[in-house]
Amino acid sequence: MQCYPCRGCYQQDAPFFYPKLSTTYEDLDYETEFCQHLKNKKRGFFGLCNYTYSYKDGSYSSGILSKETLYLDSTRDEKNDFHKFVFGCGHGNNGRFSSRTQGVVGLGGGPLSLTSQLKTQIEHKFSYCLVPVEAQTTSKLIFGPRAEISGEGVVSTPLVSTCEPTFYCIVLESISIGTERMTIGQSHRRIIGPSQHHIMVDSGTTFTLLHSTVYDKLEAMVKKTIGNSTNPVPDPTKLFRLCYEKHSVAGVKIPNMVFHFTGADLHLPLKNTFANYNNMYCMMILPTPDRLSILGSMSQVNFLVEYDLLHRKISFVPANCNSLG
Repeated sequence: MQCYPCRGCYQQDAPFFYPKLSTTYEDLDYETEFCQHLKNKKRGFFGLCNYTYSYKDGSYSSGILSKETLYLDSTRDEKNDFHKFVFGCGHGNNGRFSSRTQGVVGLGGGPLSLTSQLKTQIEHKFSYCLVPVEAQTTSKLIFGPRAEISGEGVVSTPLVSTCEPTFYCIVLESISIGTERMTIGQSHRRIIGPSQHHIMVDSGTTFTLLHSTVYDKLEAMVKKTIGNSTNPVPDPTKLFRLCYEKHSVAGVKIPNMVFHFTGADLHLPLKNTFANYNNMYCMMILPTPDRLSILGSMSQVNFLVEYDLLHRKISFVPANCNSLG
């Protein structure tokens, strides 16, 4: 969270958090257990825990690791208070943030995240429903037993424990479009591991990123589905790998893409895989040289996604996140 005094911070509509005005705020010392969990830390003045955290998109935060009382609204129109919640009081922050953004919430499996600190109090469950970019409403984030999803259309897949503790990884077995289906080849499996291709489910990464070997197969399958009569065009910004002129695919009916996870088939509508961009129609799935693929937020829009950390599984169900109460 952006804290006063804030030097070199991004513009924020709301006031900065002012620690000296809080009677429940507390700086954390360098020797504390929470500070030792940080990778980039140093001993500051008076032995405080100074941290620096950066993201792949260039965003960063630096400040003092702190404690404060956290309040979350409940479904009963009450406020739940969580005492001595640990967070980063950022005195130097910048990156790709809008002025409405006051900070970043960590939902990963590491010991410092919001979900890990509240785990027993939220019964090890949380879920979210991400609205489309053009929506006028906000996305939904739910903690506790109300986060559980059930009923028709729900698919679940187990979390695997071979990734870093912070990541939520599942097994991607294959991808299909219509009657065409590709499996993860043996050559790629030797890169990743003995028999499985892991993909991280991440709400903080915009696009879905597939290892280059898997991506190349998917791109070939998409081109085959669209047909040879329609040729791709290069994206001048070089953001996307596969684009078509909008008029060239106007009459083409592209089937939904299906990601086949262990025990769960995730049917992705076109809005989750393609987007109108600079008078082009581009696939929002990109290649990555990294060993770990990522299921990004654009592929999760209008899905209710539940994380059951006690039973180690992730569940998906289609939803209209705009109208979700």
